[in-house]
Amino acid sequence: MTPTEHTIACCMHGFSPTDNNGHPLTAADPGSWAAIFSTLSSLGFTALEIADSHIRPAGLTAERRNILKRLAASAGVELTSVHVQRQSIIEPERGEANLAYAHRTIDAAAELGCQIFSTGLHQPFSSAQRKALWFWTAKGWEDPADPEVRTLAVHRLRELGRHAAEVGLPMSLEMYEDTYLGTAESAVRLIEEIGLDNVGLNPDIGNLIRLHRPIDDWREMHELALPYANYWHMKNYQRDEAADASWFTSHPTTMQNGLIDYRAMVARAVELGFDGPFVMEQYGGDSLGVCAENRTYLSGLLAHPQPAKGPAAS
Repeated sequence: MTPTEHTIACCMHGFSPTDNNGHPLTAADPGSWAAIFSTLSSLGFTALEIADSHIRPAGLTAERRNILKRLAASAGVELTSVHVQRQSIIEPERGEANLAYAHRTIDAAAELGCQIFSTGLHQPFSSAQRKALWFWTAKGWEDPADPEVRTLAVHRLRELGRHAAEVGLPMSLEMYEDTYLGTAESAVRLIEEIGLDNVGLNPDIGNLIRLHRPIDDWREMHELALPYANYWHMKNYQRDEAADASWFTSHPTTMQNGLIDYRAMVARAVELGFDGPFVMEQYGGDSLGVCAENRTYLSGLLAHPQPAKGPAAS
């Protein structure tokens, strides 16, 4: 693919999940949606990932979904994907309801003309995470080391993948700590257990390098995950740690300035034939401005790809 053929979308972290009156964006006046698309256009973005933390397409009437799609098109913005987050299909007490919601969202994503349906196994924030400056520094949910629960996850994700295939959508699963998608090895095994051609990985290894604990080597994680990738949340973090593992620290930064060498990883992905959408993500500060800066950086990498480095390169 040429650089202009790759979709580079923006996430919704930089937008409030409510309108100026405090109403959830899902229920907001369409003028609030139009303002989002206008902002994206002014930053040079032509694509958006709809996060259900902000807008839930499955919660819109068919008429309002059509309005959303029309407003995006009039601003020159493609609705690339719908990302369902913190609605795990194995969440205790809510797994079946979350599964039904995911099915409705797949249909809504197809109706909106999206390229892909994205989800994962991460669950709602713990109270400690809600209080923390950076949520990843506090303890959250951990998927149990129970073969029956993992089998249930495979069964339900396969069900969603088949539904997505029926409506012409790939499905991508986001790597996220302490879930069955929390290491490259476990994530790859999960994709292989699901066993559907349209189900792949979102190798969001930025989620893992920010953790205040020992981590796997980011090069090795990418080398395992990228062959299965069909969608990619991209963000980076500065990271420092003591050699004796007595302390760790991290904070968000641009793609160019963080721990992950995206020049090398994008080259490797292109070499492997990755052709899915890229999504610019950022937490803190001027999230939208950093996403726009990262889009420019990524566009340059795609325009002038470098030979890929091996997993042991420094």
